[in-house]
Parts: sequence; structure tokens; C-alpha cells
Amino acid sequence: MKIKDIFSKSIFRHINGVVKASQQDDPVIWQELEEYVVTRELDEHFRKLFQVYLSDGSRSGDSIGVWISGFFGSGKSHFLKILSYLLENREVSSPETGEKRRAIDFFKTRIKDPMLFADLQRAAQIPCDVILFNIDSRADSSEGRAAILSVFWRIFNEMQGLSGESLPLAKLERYLVRKGKYESFVQAFKEIYGSKWQDERDAYSLLTDEIVEALSSALERDRQTTKEWVEGLEKQFSLTVEGFANRVKEYLDSRDSQHRIVFLVDEVGQFIGEDSYLMLNLQTITEELGRLCQGRAWVMVTSQEDIDATLGSLKSRRANDFSKIQGRFRTRLSLSGANTDEVIQRRLLEKKEEATRKIEGLFKQKGDIINNQIGFSRDSATHKKYSDEKDFAVNYPFVPYHFQLVQKLFESIRKAGASGMNLSPGERSMLDAFQFAAQNISDKEVGALAPLYQFYPCIESFLDTAVKRSITQAADNPGIKPHFDIHLLQTLFLIRYVETIKPNIDNLVTLFIDQVDTDRLAIKKEIQQALER
Repeated sequence: MKIKDIFSKSIFRHINGVVKASQQDDPVIWQELEEYVVTRELDEHFRKLFQVYLSDGSRSGDSIGVWISGFFGSGKSHFLKILSYLLENREVSSPETGEKRRAIDFFKTRIKDPMLFADLQRAAQIPCDVILFNIDSRADSSEGRAAILSVFWRIFNEMQGLSGESLPLAKLERYLVRKGKYESFVQAFKEIYGSKWQDERDAYSLLTDEIVEALSSALERDRQTTKEWVEGLEKQFSLTVEGFANRVKEYLDSRDSQHRIVFLVDEVGQFIGEDSYLMLNLQTITEELGRLCQGRAWVMVTSQEDIDATLGSLKSRRANDFSKIQGRFRTRLSLSGANTDEVIQRRLLEKKEEATRKIEGLFKQKGDIINNQIGFSRDSATHKKYSDEKDFAVNYPFVPYHFQLVQKLFESIRKAGASGMNLSPGERSMLDAFQFAAQNISDKEVGALAPLYQFYPCIESFLDTAVKRSITQAADNPGIKPHFDIHLLQTLFLIRYVETIKPNIDNLVTLFIDQVDTDRLAIKKEIQQALER
């Protein structure tokens, strides 16, 4: 049996590592929900967040802000998107079978604590409008200090089916909706202009005459009065936080008394950067929504920095008092990526039953030999080996220490300045690396193991040109042994900045193990010869 045939899902399938708020197609959402792994860390975050979301204290409006932080690739955007599905209890269809499932149904077997799952169910039953967006992709740089408020307002308008391009025009539409005249106006506009209002309204400044005529018909007002009103829309509109919060309250008051609205904002910390005005703008929005909506409007944001680090950067430039915003975002969740091994094991390495039995049988026969093969010298830190046949089957074709080691080497290479900023020890980079390594040995028979150098090609594209040049040029050297010497150079580079592994020959042999029955002495001899060359 070949390694590519042992997995429950194809090792070559596309795994969407970069989660985008704008991707809302059913196939994308189905995969995100189906393959989401609730690690031990995420279990605690779900517990903390939903406890606040469901508490009676949330009705006061003091706890409606949630700050989710994590380094690049840690999974914070995925976490935020999963929250959006759960809070809305989104229904999604399988791209393969057409089966329809609610978001909460995907978590029945993943949340082990029945009390926590009951909290998720309670939250899913609360009627809720979820607005998920990436702040940077929706903001207009020309709006300056009002950029965050403007985005919130435009996104809120779009959710109601109003204009997202023009705030004054959306005000006009909202007035028509409140008066029960919106459909009459839309019909009148179509009869006059010949196209749907929703298709043409972005060019409203060119359609003043048609809009005035349609409004006069729908509102039964004279044309001159209507024209003056339309022409004064821009001047009459005031972009204020209080005005926005009042519109949100007005909308919620028109719904069920339990109805909520949740703004989920991705990468807000990166957008704010070192602009203290934008941070204060976010503070005021959260504060006013809490005050006026009394726990029915929530703001949940993600940032690469935790809130204290973000504010520390801003304080160094201005002496503003940011104690209020710290109070507005009382719920703070930090994604460390500590349980990346769980994610990889469940999303990538789950095996077919037949393959699991075969792999477990292999360890029962040769478990002692395998664990002896993967030992390190005493001057290096202790690294995890296989505990039993089940552990072997769960991790195969990788070794347990690979997860921690690869995470460390990614982090150490990045800190040493040998790579670009996109290489991180987070869930995204790790998942890519393990999938790539598994694909590289997929045609080998069961019994093969993944040596460390199989991870090098995945990070090569992130390395600075000067760093990888020596390895690339070595391939053209006629004095080296093809493949083996290159793999040795790759291995030496990977552990160069990892202090827990000494680059001695015995450790290099361990890192080169690629078969259960590998002859360590033969590899040692080859390494010695390569070093002499």
C-alpha cells in the first residue's frame, strides 16, 4: 500500500489555507466547517466567548467588544469566520452530495463538553444578523479619520439591501422603507428608466431627473419639492458615530426583542497601524453601540497584536488615554497556535481504517526499532517519540517531534532574518509544509518516513535570495553527490538556528531517517563522506 492511499481524504486536495471574509460560496464554507478542528486552545476560547455572549451582563452593553489576536497564520481569521457561521447558524450545502446542514451540526462530535455545546446551541438560536468583512478591503483611504465609521455604516446599509456606495442615498432609501414606499419607488424608477434601481443606483448622480420623477410618483409630492430634497441630500447628511449607532438601534427595535447584530471585523489592528485617531474612532463606535443598543449590537475584531501591545505602540506617539477602549474590549482571546499538531493530524493525516490497522501492525512488530532510529544525542533536548501503535498511526508518516521542531525552525529562521515576513509557525504555514512533505513521499510504500529535508522545498519560496543561493548553486558543483549532498545542505540550514538540536553527525543521521528499517550506519558513513567533500 502506497502512502498516498492511506489517507481518508486525498493528500493532493486543495486546502484553503488563506481564509478570506469575502469567500462565501457553499463549497468554501462547507470545507471550512467540515475540516475545522477545535483544539484544546480553541475549546477554551469558545467557552470564554460564549459565556460572555450569553450572560445576562451582556445586556448592559459593557461587554460587547471582543478582541481576537494572533500572529500571522495563527488561524484568527478562520476562527472569526467560524464564529460568523455559528452565530448565524448558517445553512450550507455539500458540493458533492447536496446535503444541507446547519453550522451547529458540524460541531456535535467536536465539542466534547455537553455544557459548552449547549451554549453554542443557545447562541445559534438567538436571531442574529452577522456582518463579516475585512476592514482594509472595504475602506476608502480618502475618508481619513472617518474611515472605520464609514465602513461600518456602508456595510450595515448593504446588509439591509440599501446602497453601500453612497451614505446619503442609503438615507433616502431608508426613509422610503420606513414610509412603506420603497417598492413603489423601485417600480416607478423601472418604468421611467427601464432598468432595476439596484442595478443603476451607483450612478445616482447622473440620474437625478429620473430619481426625482420616481420619488414624486411614489411619495405623491410635487416635482420641485422632491428635487430640492434630492439635491440637498449630500449637505443634509452628517457622518457621526451617534447617528450610526441610532440607525443600528432603530433597526434592532424594528426586529424581535431578542434580535442581535454582530460586526465581525478582520485585521482591524493592521488597518489602524499607528493611527491613534482610527483607534479612538473604533473605541467610540463600540462605546456608542454598547450604550444605545444595550447588548444587542456586538463588535468582534481580529489583530496581529493583542490590544495592550497595539495601544502601547500608539501611546508612544500620543499621550491619549486609551483606558476606555481597553474597557470596551473586555473579552480578549489570543491564538498562539500551540495545538497545531491537532489541526494537522485531523485535517491532513486521518487514515482509512484498513490503513490504520496496517500501520499499527507495523509498529507492533518494529516499534522498538523505530523509536531507537529516531533518537537524538544527549547534548540535544529531548524530543517526543512514538508512545504506542495508535500514536504511530495518528502521526505517520511523520514523527511526533516534527510538529514542534518544524514550528521552531520556522520561527527561528524568521527571527534570524533569513526569510520574508510571510513565513510563520502558525497553522497556515505548518499545514502547507506537512501537506507538501506528505505529497513528496506519497508514491513510497508504507514503511517510509518523512525526513526533515522534505520540509525545505515548502519554505524555499519564502527565503531571501542570498540565503538560498548557496544551496541552489551547490547543485551545479560537479564534486558533490547529487540529491544526498543537497539534502544534507538543506537539513543543515533548517536546523541552523534551532538551539535544541546540535548539528552533529548522529543527529543528522536521525533527521535523515526515511524508512522504518533504515541502516543508521550506512547513512552515517554517507554523511561523513559528504562532509569531507
